[in-house]
Amino acid sequence: MTALAEHTEVAHGYRAGRTLPLRVELVRQLKRRRTLVMGAVLAVLPFVLVVAFAIGGEPGGRNGQVTLMDTATASGANFAATCLFVSAGFLLVIPVALFCGDTVASEASWSSLRYLLAAPVPRARLLCSKLVVALGLSLAAMVLLPLVALAVGTVAYGWGPLQIPTGGALDAGTAAQRLVIVIAYIFVSQLVTAGLAFWLSTKTDAPLGAVGGAVGLTIVGNVLDAVTALGDWRDFLPAHWQFAWADVIQPTPEWAGMIQGTSVSITYALVLFALAFRGFRRKDVVS
Repeated sequence: MTALAEHTEVAHGYRAGRTLPLRVELVRQLKRRRTLVMGAVLAVLPFVLVVAFAIGGEPGGRNGQVTLMDTATASGANFAATCLFVSAGFLLVIPVALFCGDTVASEASWSSLRYLLAAPVPRARLLCSKLVVALGLSLAAMVLLPLVALAVGTVAYGWGPLQIPTGGALDAGTAAQRLVIVIAYIFVSQLVTAGLAFWLSTKTDAPLGAVGGAVGLTIVGNVLDAVTALGDWRDFLPAHWQFAWADVIQPTPEWAGMIQGTSVSITYALVLFALAFRGFRRKDVVS
């Protein structure tokens, strides 16, 4: 189906904005097995960490570094922050790549994409609905993990202030507010992966290729950030700022790193989303 199909005459009463409602797309995605499996994995992780701490003893930082891991068992808030710390670099990349990379490519692999467009659902409307739902599910995954971790950590280690590894503490109310900021920043920092996955999803009929490609390119970014020889060039890598949220879990938060990381991530994401919409508008959909 070519892009010219969208310019043909339509039936009386047809409204492009009413096609493929977000509610319908959300229900379709929630019923899929990969959504349920991903949710289960994230929900189980806090229990796995609690068991690991119970078997292995008190957690500690690596290579003498002071990290959130050192205070993981101090309170439920500390445990939730630790779960975010250990999962932000890779585990939370997977649901973002999965939800954004699988959404269009899976329709193509099922040979249902052309029938959606023939409904007719305008191409821009189709992509908008799928992108909004994919980003919503990605955000839900990032909220699910700390919520379960907070509940599990409170039962296991008690309710109390968030102990800062370098000294000091944040009361429970302040800690909750800071954790909300942390989740929001992690979501923004993952928009680059979302953009990569979504763009690849519009370019291929293989969902695994789109998801794997986004995860692979994200890993490449992390590897490049570890190359100190790049110097200031690393400031242009989204991976360089992925843990800037740690500056918020301090008695006096620092915002400079998060502001720069947000600007870098949003810039890359907007370019990638624009490429996805532009390419899909011109694509000859035959599957």
